[in-house]
Amino acid sequence: MISFSVNNKKVNIDDDPDTPLLWVLRDTLKLNGAKFGCGIGECGACTVHINGKARRSCRVPVSSVADKTVTTIEGLSRDPDNLHPVQQAWLEEDVPQCGYCQAGQIMAAVDFLKKFPNPSDEDINKKMTNICRCGTYVRIRKAIHLAASLAAEGK
Repeated sequence: MISFSVNNKKVNIDDDPDTPLLWVLRDTLKLNGAKFGCGIGECGACTVHINGKARRSCRVPVSSVADKTVTTIEGLSRDPDNLHPVQQAWLEEDVPQCGYCQAGQIMAAVDFLKKFPNPSDEDINKKMTNICRCGTYVRIRKAIHLAASLAAEGK
């Protein structure tokens, strides 16, 4: 039995310890926000937070999250009237095109903004490494700048 917290809820699972966290989230816990993209940790569609840090869940064995805290896009903000600044910025800048990678992009941006609260375009270009096949990088960059402003204003 492996115990950990997902979106502030304690869970106990008995999946194989080597099962990637992504599949436990999607198949066992029915949290489908994190997506399967590449399976090798390169694209970032599966990004979640583990103990507050962005990680690519397709490469994380579930055994490694025992007694840790996992946050998925579903747990970032549960109140549609009080979205996380990154979620709000994503909506205001109309970032998604197909939307497939966006949960991972948002989770990566939240972690990124903890480290770079007032980022430059260069910071964003170098540190935001999630892949968007639709190429919405210009809108992603604008949304990250807006999210930084919203967070600075306490929104």
